[in-house]
Amino acid sequence: MTVVSVSMPESLLERIDEFAEEHGYTGRSEIIREASRNLLGEFEDKRLEGRELMGIVTVLFDYDTTAVEEKMMRLRHEHEGLVASNFHSHVGEHRCMELFVLEGTLEEISTFVGKIRATKDTLNIDYSVVPVDEFGTLADVE
Repeated sequence: MTVVSVSMPESLLERIDEFAEEHGYTGRSEIIREASRNLLGEFEDKRLEGRELMGIVTVLFDYDTTAVEEKMMRLRHEHEGLVASNFHSHVGEHRCMELFVLEGTLEEISTFVGKIRATKDTLNIDYSVVPVDEFGTLADVE
């Protein structure tokens, strides 16, 4: 197996070590391999391919980190055909939340989420994806 060197903050490394101990992992490498497989497999759901999707993405970051907010604004403009709606809110005293509602293909949403994940200084990123055609039409309800 190939050895890979990864840089990360000490606090994250401590969390990984605690997680390994609490959940019975043999070590850091096992956790990193599993996390990598999960990340790479997230957007490989064959049931979503070729369908029109709706995605919700939330991003949490420190209020003082203006670079993150600027990056979110650039992404919103770069992907204006994908971003159906965008909402910015203050959460607590020192946090901001950016919420994106997306409408597009699996590839488009995956690319957008990847760019957000690559943004430095974000605290938390969460998303969900659902096929639009699962909602049915009003005639289906009656």
